[in-house]
Amino acid sequence: MSVFVVDRNQRPVMPCSEKRARKLLEAGRARVHRLIPFCIRIIDRSLVGCASQPIRLKIDPGSKVTGLALVRERVTTDASSGEVIISAHVLNLFELVHRGRQISEALTSRSQMRRRRRGNLRYREPRFLNRGNKARGWLAPSLQHRINTILAWVDRLRRWVPIKGLSQELVRFDMQQMEAPEISGVEYQQGTLAGYEAREYLLEKWARKCAYCDAKGVPLNIDHVRAKAEGGSDRISNLTVACMPCNSKKSARNVKDFLKRDPARLARITAQLKRPLLDAAAVNATRWALLNALKATGLPVQTGSGGLTKFNRSRLGIPKTHSLDAVCIGAVDAAVSWNRPTLTIKCTGRGSYQRTRLDAFGFPRGYLMRQKSVHGFCTGDMATAIVTKGGKIGTHTGRVAVRKTGSFNIQTQQGVVQGISHKHCKIIQRADGYGYSRVAKLDVTGTPPRTRNATRTEFCLPELNPGVSRAIR
Repeated sequence: MSVFVVDRNQRPVMPCSEKRARKLLEAGRARVHRLIPFCIRIIDRSLVGCASQPIRLKIDPGSKVTGLALVRERVTTDASSGEVIISAHVLNLFELVHRGRQISEALTSRSQMRRRRRGNLRYREPRFLNRGNKARGWLAPSLQHRINTILAWVDRLRRWVPIKGLSQELVRFDMQQMEAPEISGVEYQQGTLAGYEAREYLLEKWARKCAYCDAKGVPLNIDHVRAKAEGGSDRISNLTVACMPCNSKKSARNVKDFLKRDPARLARITAQLKRPLLDAAAVNATRWALLNALKATGLPVQTGSGGLTKFNRSRLGIPKTHSLDAVCIGAVDAAVSWNRPTLTIKCTGRGSYQRTRLDAFGFPRGYLMRQKSVHGFCTGDMATAIVTKGGKIGTHTGRVAVRKTGSFNIQTQQGVVQGISHKHCKIIQRADGYGYSRVAKLDVTGTPPRTRNATRTEFCLPELNPGVSRAIR
């Protein structure tokens, strides 16, 4: 992955390679500005007026995961045909995991507990319809969280990278036509991108595997669960994906007859067909609000449809991931160096204001300590503990879970190390409400081989090098 660089005045300049960053750190010309995502700060000079290439941040918003891609755009002209070719050189890939579902469940739980407690006050007058009118454009907290989180990371990346433009996939799921395409006098999909929107939704809904044999990594066809010859419709609730052998074997047979020897799979397919369009509704509700918020940043914003993204990805032979979907947004004729490690950013929050633990009925059952900081450490801080004696000798690097006694737990790559005194700990990065993990490059089949805990940087570990650890500020 490319390394972010800021000058001595903390102004962003062009990212550099890992090798270049290592040389600058070893020569004492730079210090570690931030550990994850890794960013260095030049200390020997200011880079005001330094030339930079056009860098674009591409955003693929999703209901649960949003893909982010930093690309360096290059526009060339074919000498023979005069055609303009736009190449996207991938610098960094990110996947932002939202916690909208946790927010929704927390609000529901809080409402139920409040209602239960108020039910004991028989003398209290009923309260309802007293919340006032919601402002125009109001979004539920679980949806607003997605927009706020994306904007927060756009602002962060702008502090580390000289971003010149933004791109957003302005996807739209027409749920009315998905449910009943016959309401229109024309076919639902038309033109060169015919079928891409509906196919992409079906692939996501059925986890990109055959509904009848669970085959993955093979061409999948759209299959009518109830054949059109028997009166089946083109509604999404009647469509699934199947591999070519299963699709041919089933043909126009009734699905109950086709799966009579596998009732468990039949029940699972029937339940999956009735799954609501919650994710599509979440994307529809936030797409325009996100676009307006991105325009408010002052950067030029380009948009592209979800069908065009899938078309570009299929044409360029790029596997399906959220971050690589972001690379294929808009006009892209070629993608260079797209097989890079992906940094997964999971929204964890900064804790809870609630210091009281409640039972199932909403009544207090215990209390947490009133302060979140213990000896200068907070839960979620990234720290290094160097233990020189005892049963836990060694260097432990990871996220800290604090205790009032001053004996902390550290989540490392090897597991949880318990009972580390705060006297051995040194903070290397403060908690920022996110958890980080690194996904290695894709293999030849397009499958991520493993996920790595990103408590350390991938190419160098300055916190473990005594000669460089003093550079961390």
